[in-house]
Amino acid sequence: MNLDYPFHFDGRDRTADTSDADHLRDLIEQVLFTMPGERVNRPEFGSGVMQLVFAPNSPEVAATTEFLVKGALQQWLGDRLAIETLTVESVDSTLRIRIDYVDLRTQRRERAEFARGGTSP
Repeated sequence: MNLDYPFHFDGRDRTADTSDADHLRDLIEQVLFTMPGERVNRPEFGSGVMQLVFAPNSPEVAATTEFLVKGALQQWLGDRLAIETLTVESVDSTLRIRIDYVDLRTQRRERAEFARGGTSP
């Protein structure tokens, strides 16, 4: 059973669960948007990408962000996925990340898109 993220209850008032593919996407989201030091028992967990939302836009910052995201995903989820392409864009105060990856358990190609800051949901 995979717990859905964010944690909530389903229509039967039980802990909501989710599919393997959605669970992997949820894990990616947790790695991306958790700040190192945020988790007490795992202070090194996360990517620190949210610190870059208000960084000035430049090719150097974009390359650094992609390197940071790819490194964090490989460190924490390298046994679950293989990254094929990674795109990071910062427009105004919104950070957008698109990841094309292969789920190593099923060998299926997937795409996950995330946005934080600004007017994103």
